[in-house]
Amino acid sequence: MKEFFTKTFYNNTIEDWFYSFLFLIGGFILSKIIYWLFKTVFKKITVKTKTNLDDIVIGVIEKPIVYAAIIVGAWLGFERLAFTENIDKFFSHAFTFILIFNITWLLVRAVEAIFTELIIPFTEKSENTFDDQIVPIVRKSIKALLWSLGIIVGLDNAGFDIMALIAGLGIGGLALALASQDTVKNIFGGIMIFLDKPFKLGDRIIISGHDGFVTEVGIRSTRIKTLMGRIITVPNSNFAESSIENISIEPARKVLANLGLTYDTTPDKMELAIKILNDIVKANNDSLTENKLVSFNSWGDFSMGILFIYYIKKEADIFETQSKINLQILKQFNKNGLEFAFPTQTIYKKELT
Repeated sequence: MKEFFTKTFYNNTIEDWFYSFLFLIGGFILSKIIYWLFKTVFKKITVKTKTNLDDIVIGVIEKPIVYAAIIVGAWLGFERLAFTENIDKFFSHAFTFILIFNITWLLVRAVEAIFTELIIPFTEKSENTFDDQIVPIVRKSIKALLWSLGIIVGLDNAGFDIMALIAGLGIGGLALALASQDTVKNIFGGIMIFLDKPFKLGDRIIISGHDGFVTEVGIRSTRIKTLMGRIITVPNSNFAESSIENISIEPARKVLANLGLTYDTTPDKMELAIKILNDIVKANNDSLTENKLVSFNSWGDFSMGILFIYYIKKEADIFETQSKINLQILKQFNKNGLEFAFPTQTIYKKELT
């Protein structure tokens, strides 16, 4: 029996292969035990606690630890065996890379759990809609960064020349960067939108001649629904280079009108016109009496001008309020014999004798 176990098979005795196989099987058995403990013991304990933090931790570490048991069992089994130097180096680097990959996976799961269980529920409760846009971007960016760092560290520990690899990627990256300057500008423009917050979803804005409501803010572009119902996609770089007029955050809508009365309007009638305009603003519940202005301010070519400025409350319907006030002006002016002027010319003809 001893002779059988001392036989050499691929530079290792059968006894060494047997114990290595036991380590591998032991890793699988240990992983099953750990999995059972998490499912039947640990989770039952965490369910009874008041805090949700332990449930999150258990959910995060469960699978990585189960797979770590298999990796460690296989690694210990491999360490008992002797191969050629190249094979030993290959498997050693491979196990190192797999272990680092597993640790990276654990960190990514932790980040995902933090966003899913803590950050996203918090942003859903807030009234600000910008965090709903930026959270998915930040989550994906952090996960991509962790995976990138994990792969770089894993390859470095696996014996690859990372500096040479980065240098090679740098040359290709330079060519790519030159070809994608506009994309980079748009991405940085999107970041500036999230940081400066010149507007939020649903706001009505005017930029580069486009007037409409913001429906979506992405990392590369922003979509605006115009007043005609059309969707316009605006590159985010435009927001960094152009002035943005946010109509939605105005405290009140200023309305300016120039009214012209005919030159046969008497001073008393002009005073009556001014009084009517003041009374109309005061009587309208959706207009503000502060800062209104009614002034007989000009002598035109064919009319006497009245400057009429008033403000509509932010929460009011702008167009409906304007319509009501304009109708009242028309009714009251017609009722009191106040005539609006229109372009006219008076020609005096002198006959020659």
